Amino acid sequence: MRHRKASLKLNRTNSHRNAMFRNMVTSLFKHERIRTTDVKAKELRRWADNLITLAKRGDLHARRQALSIIRERDVVHKLFAEAAEKYGDTSGGYTRIVKLGRRAGDAAPISMVELISKEKSQKKPKTKKKKKVKAAIEEKKIVKKEDVVEEKTTETKKEKLKKEEDKTEEKAVAVEPEHTAEDSEERSEKQTVAPDEPAKIESAESEVEESASKKEDSKSEK
Repeated sequence: MRHRKASLKLNRTNSHRNAMFRNMVTSLFKHERIRTTDVKAKELRRWADNLITLAKRGDLHARRQALSIIRERDVVHKLFAEAAEKYGDTSGGYTRIVKLGRRAGDAAPISMVELISKEKSQKKPKTKKKKKVKAAIEEKKIVKKEDVVEEKTTETKKEKLKKEEDKTEEKAVAVEPEHTAEDSEERSEKQTVAPDEPAKIESAESEVEESASKKEDSKSEK
């Protein structure tokens, strides 16, 4: 029966396996990230989480338990000093495993184990380049909106001008007099009568001259 034995054997003895993971967890808290195989990384996560919970407790018994696992005293003091700030609010999920591919020699799957703190979990500040790109995109949007507004205004102006022209044409058509049939007849009569007027004037003048000559003759006879 393997009750309460959740750890992996990894083809090693118990003493060899414990010594290996003690060294690995010490280097993990010292450098905050290490590279190893996928199977070892998953087992190392369990060791690291247990030690961080001890550091969050922070009492003397927890410090002695951590010293029995971690090989260096400076690493234990650093872990207990920074545990409250880095991992105080979170409960679990202190490590991250990132797969890196396969090893060149034996093609073993390699992954990187790193510690996650509040500073790393917080969003990174936006760089200047991203701000510039966003500002340029916003400017383009504003310019496009202005162009659309200008196009709409020009269209409305053109429509107004067309309406005004139509109104002026309608007014001009309404002002022009309608030529009836009677008006056309009167005009034709005037045109026909007009050439006879000079002849009538000449006949009237000749009559006046004759009457004047007759009066003179009658005076001379007397």
